[in-house]
Amino acid sequence: MTTLKPGDKAPNFSALDQDGNTIALTDYTGKKLVVFFYPKASTPGCTVEACNLKDNYQTFQAQGYEILGVSADSAKRQQNFKNKYELPYPLLADENKSVIEAFGVWGPKKFMGREYDGIHRTTFVIDENGILIDVITKVKTKDHTAQIL
Repeated sequence: MTTLKPGDKAPNFSALDQDGNTIALTDYTGKKLVVFFYPKASTPGCTVEACNLKDNYQTFQAQGYEILGVSADSAKRQQNFKNKYELPYPLLADENKSVIEAFGVWGPKKFMGREYDGIHRTTFVIDENGILIDVITKVKTKDHTAQIL
């Protein structure tokens, strides 16, 4: 789906988070960043994935990583998701899909026999200089931290 690969420069992005703050790639210069794209806030797979990252947040922080979740949900949905599961990292409400499309994770999907366009669950690991060090397209929601670190 995405044509981005390790060694590529991460797409420069800027979008609003669940509280209406603007978050941009440049905010993370000098830090490692995990950007995970998920189809829909508060759905079972997305919740398992987000909580797996939450449960291991200290480990990420200890290794110099920040985490950012992205979906096309509204700020209100993202805020509810963040509050309900006490997620310690920001969630981007990318309703116009500018970040989603920049990373190339929007496209045709199949679910229960029907085709539709949606977000492909994909995680990008970005180094301190904005270069992709990993692109994970086969996300294991329950064991995502292990895939990343």
